[in-house]
Amino acid sequence: MEPATSSYRIILGSSSVARRKILSQMGYQFTLMTADIDEKSIRKDTPEELVMALAEAKAEAILQRLPVDDYLKDAEPTLLITSDQVVVYEGVIREKPSSKQEARQFLKDYSGKQAATVGSVLVTNLKTGLRKGDSDRVEIHFNEIPDEVIEKLVDEGTTLYVAGGLIIEHPLIFPYVKEVVGTTDSVMGLPKDLTEKLLKAVL
Repeated sequence: MEPATSSYRIILGSSSVARRKILSQMGYQFTLMTADIDEKSIRKDTPEELVMALAEAKAEAILQRLPVDDYLKDAEPTLLITSDQVVVYEGVIREKPSSKQEARQFLKDYSGKQAATVGSVLVTNLKTGLRKGDSDRVEIHFNEIPDEVIEKLVDEGTTLYVAGGLIIEHPLIFPYVKEVVGTTDSVMGLPKDLTEKLLKAVL
């Protein structure tokens, strides 16, 4: 089914390359905006509450920079997508690693064990003000990851920019992923089915 992009416009409120890629794969054209918020200042008890609160804070930050009155007058609505993600390991919420040392420790922890990603998607209709959001959880089981693979990955630096230092689609890590209970697009930061559902829900 072709997305009905002609009836509305999309703003993706994210700096994530993976999210851009996934939304493009879904067949959508969109403009990009990033929210500059202090994520560490927002704390919640559960990962689901945290990622939803962060997606809402990102939406609010972007809305403050947009000429919302113009969107009210537009014939077609503009939909803003914001999202966030954390990794949960042994019940503890993990965000982006603060150093290479922390990234290394995170990856060593996952070796032979399991972790989960909890991601949120929030869609705001700028014309009507209607906003819908939800979260998605995926369990990832790993085989033993050799130390030299972890070192290579950490040296590369990519792990510092993702929640929990976790990148399952990376060619170095992919061979050690035993099982993914859920969808890979969700682990990468934008669950396709949930995004489609929320886009429809705010129209």
